[in-house]
Amino acid sequence: MSKEQTLSQHSDRVSFKELQQIIKMGLVQGNLIPAFAGAWLAVVMTNHSFLSSIPQILLMLIGSTLIMGGACALNNYYDQDIDSIMPSKQNRPTVNDRISDKHLLLLSFGMMLVGEACLFLLNVPSGVLGLIGIVGYVSYYSIWSKRHTTWNTVVGSFPGAVPPLIGWVAIDGNISLAAIALFLVVFCWQPIHFYALAIKRSDEYSLANIPMLPSVKGFKRTRVSMFIWLVLLLPLPFLLSSLGTTFVVLATLLNLGWIYVGLTTFKKNTDQTKWATKMFIYSLNYLVVFFVLVVVVSLIKMI
Repeated sequence: MSKEQTLSQHSDRVSFKELQQIIKMGLVQGNLIPAFAGAWLAVVMTNHSFLSSIPQILLMLIGSTLIMGGACALNNYYDQDIDSIMPSKQNRPTVNDRISDKHLLLLSFGMMLVGEACLFLLNVPSGVLGLIGIVGYVSYYSIWSKRHTTWNTVVGSFPGAVPPLIGWVAIDGNISLAAIALFLVVFCWQPIHFYALAIKRSDEYSLANIPMLPSVKGFKRTRVSMFIWLVLLLPLPFLLSSLGTTFVVLATLLNLGWIYVGLTTFKKNTDQTKWATKMFIYSLNYLVVFFVLVVVVSLIKMI
């Protein structure tokens, strides 16, 4: 059966689960946490009424979801050639012909246009930051750096850290030190998170000729980079000292816990894959715990 025949039979029957794969819903949901935290912190620190800010927060979350999902769908469109080589990506609808290129592009650009409209309805800075995130992720990361340099993860961390800025600006209209602090936390978090994942899939990236740091420089060099980013995370809670000593102490303990997990790699006969899995799991929990901590502590201060 030809690809054209397959597409004619399947492209109109994409399931909700497949749609989630296309727009990378897991990644989108993870980024909505810091986006909400940024908006919430802006409400608290700029003395806005939470009830009156709910429509803004909801519109921001909808717009952010759409632009991120649309950008991820476009990334899946561009990455079809390498995804078809990597075993872990074989079930993506973009690889197994469950959606046509035409429908994929319509979905992607449709989501991004509606998402940007939502953000510009809030204010111009929100819309501009959304555009920066889209261009950064699609152009500088997906099209350029991912295939050409081992710095691809760091380059991708810039657009990946935009959500908390959008959240803050949606409420306040201006970028503050607290918003920059949230941006820096997400920015420094991402290389550790994705390097851990890249270690687990090092062979796959080598197979697809993608210059991920573990595939090109090896495990030891990647481990050094991860520790550098872990150290850079350490002082960041102090930029949010306005949330109080309790927050700074708890956030610092969270950072120290991650460093401790990282240090276990120096044990003899350490299994690199198991260590990377531990670091990856900690990174997922870290993001949730840190931003929940931001919301809870600021809520207590507001009360």
